[in-house]
Amino acid sequence: MQRTRYLTGGRGPGRLLGLLLALVTMIGVTSTAAFAAPKGPLPIRLPGAAASAADTVAAMQPSWNLGNTFDAIPDVTSWGNDVPTKSLFDALKAQGYRSVRIPVTWTDHQSATAPYAIDAAWMTSVKKAVDLALNDGLYVVINVHHDSWQWIADMPTHHDGVLARFKATWTQIAATFRNHPQKLLFEGNNEPQFTNTTEAQGIQYNAELNSAFRSVVRQSGGNNATRLLFLPTLGCTPSQERMDPLAAQLKSMNDPNLAATVHYYGYYPFSVNIAGGTRFDATSQQDMTDAFNRMRSLFVTQGIPTYLGEYGLLGGPDSNHPSRFEQGEVLKYYEMLGYSARTAGVTTALWDAGSWNYFNRTTLQWSDPGLGAAIRSSWTTRSGTASSDRVYLAKADAITARTLTLNPNGTTFRGLWQGSTQLVQGRDYTVSGNQLTLTASALTRLAGNRAYGTNATIQARFSAGVPWNIYVTSYDPPVLANATGNTTDGLSIPTQFRGDQLATLESRYADGSTAGNTSWTPYQEFNVAFSPDYPHNAITLLPAYLNALNDGAQVTLTFHFWSGTNVTYRVTKNGGSVTGTVA
Repeated sequence: MQRTRYLTGGRGPGRLLGLLLALVTMIGVTSTAAFAAPKGPLPIRLPGAAASAADTVAAMQPSWNLGNTFDAIPDVTSWGNDVPTKSLFDALKAQGYRSVRIPVTWTDHQSATAPYAIDAAWMTSVKKAVDLALNDGLYVVINVHHDSWQWIADMPTHHDGVLARFKATWTQIAATFRNHPQKLLFEGNNEPQFTNTTEAQGIQYNAELNSAFRSVVRQSGGNNATRLLFLPTLGCTPSQERMDPLAAQLKSMNDPNLAATVHYYGYYPFSVNIAGGTRFDATSQQDMTDAFNRMRSLFVTQGIPTYLGEYGLLGGPDSNHPSRFEQGEVLKYYEMLGYSARTAGVTTALWDAGSWNYFNRTTLQWSDPGLGAAIRSSWTTRSGTASSDRVYLAKADAITARTLTLNPNGTTFRGLWQGSTQLVQGRDYTVSGNQLTLTASALTRLAGNRAYGTNATIQARFSAGVPWNIYVTSYDPPVLANATGNTTDGLSIPTQFRGDQLATLESRYADGSTAGNTSWTPYQEFNVAFSPDYPHNAITLLPAYLNALNDGAQVTLTFHFWSGTNVTYRVTKNGGSVTGTVA
């Protein structure tokens, strides 16, 4: 999947036995439906025996995507990334990664007519990156990536031509890499999709390409005769109606060196912050639980190794734009995803679009160290969280005690710290069940002079995993001012945030109907319809949103902030001009 800047440990011979023990100890510690332990004996590979597909996929955990690089259009550097270096792969290995997925788009480096020759220089550049990663001891996955929508999607109307080009593409890739070690793996097609087809037709076309991919690679000989191959579901979607046909196809092929691949980006409203999906709530959690339960029951327990070739959030992180998400909600998402994948027996590959996303390819450090620590911790253990990572204190009010709900996730709460100083239970806080209450006296001390924003950071520490930060934050209700603008540049609304942060925007006409470019919900998409500009004290209504408004109609906006404060505003568009007034 494309992620542009506009959005967005190793295991020894007994690793499978260790995984089983981890599964048993983890059961029942999540707040959502637990995963059942695997049934039957666990296969253990004897020393010297060839690695099974399950062994290989397990040994690939954790995995990382070199996104927006060789899959960029038309060239490696087109989407803001540099050519990968040995230092990058060294750093990834040092971070604990055991495999990398190198998505490759071939379209602009291949003739569009027979014999569909791939440019030799392009093939050489792909091979160089593959070899750098392999030489670091990493497993490597290469694929056919954005070609899926550039020309493969035309299969319904150009069946024979698409099939011929697909086979020719894989014939050339297979020939180039036929003698490469078995740590190089192939993935047939990324997020396969087909224009103007029914679901059943799309599944059939996908099955035909999967079969062609396997046949071409196997017939190329060399190490390709037994190389592990990943076959995708239609769209790489982890739904039952798309996973069932792939499971049946994999079994019918009777090839022990095949595995399934799907992607997961979470519950859509939360993944992009739309339709009020601001929190990793029970609905989002259940969506995740259901997805991994399907991967486990339809693939893993049926003896089909499963590679989550991409995961993340569709809306970021993106250091070039204001975050769509409250930080604590993001941390909860990745904490639970790591646990869900481990208990399902699924290997995960983080989708990373570049230095503005997760792992900075210039500094070779995590762009957000806290998020990086949470993701890394999730590979091996659970972490405790809480209902929120912020305690908002209104400056206009007297400070009173505040309560958060702890989510230990199977760990044990150990206490609160401010830096190296441990807070005193009974004086600074109390715990009743999973209810953590910060006392008024402790909050008064922590708030200090009550300047707007974060006054103090304390940590809830647990018996395992990473600590949970709690930011004591002083605020007053944000203040918006009148503004004028146009539909081309957008409307910049002067805003005094006063320590608060924007969560979402609700937009309605006078009759209560939805106003904006997202018509199916009044809660518009963050960074698409609107965007806060904290450094310049403004909220911008973006052109896509303004152009969708009815001319002359007054629109009532409700800005929802993370403190719980709502601020009402009015907007009217007349031709190309827009006015905004305080309600």
